[in-house]
Amino acid sequence: MDIKTASALHRLRLISIPEALSFPALILFGSILSRVSDIDFLMMPLGLIHGILFVVYAVFLLDVWMKAKWPLKRVALFFVLSLIPFGGLYGDKLLKGYEADGVIAARARREGTVSA
Repeated sequence: MDIKTASALHRLRLISIPEALSFPALILFGSILSRVSDIDFLMMPLGLIHGILFVVYAVFLLDVWMKAKWPLKRVALFFVLSLIPFGGLYGDKLLKGYEADGVIAARARREGTVSA
């Protein structure tokens, strides 16, 4: 794995957790709280934060798709995970594995253990 692919994967991992937590926060604190109480000032800032995080996640996912040459099914899985509350946490776990696999493969190529 080259450095550009590794850094793209790392960026996607960094944004996946805040994006995964912003959606349930928006639902819980924004939507539900504004309906059961007079606290409605949280909806706009939480919606804005979640929207920005989602767009950044989508851009980083496209970047990984181009650099890592992922199959469309894998990209679709990560996109769907971003739509599910807390889905990005599972996505982060998967990304951690992909990162580790890439590091191991790069080290093996560097040491001449494999010719992949």
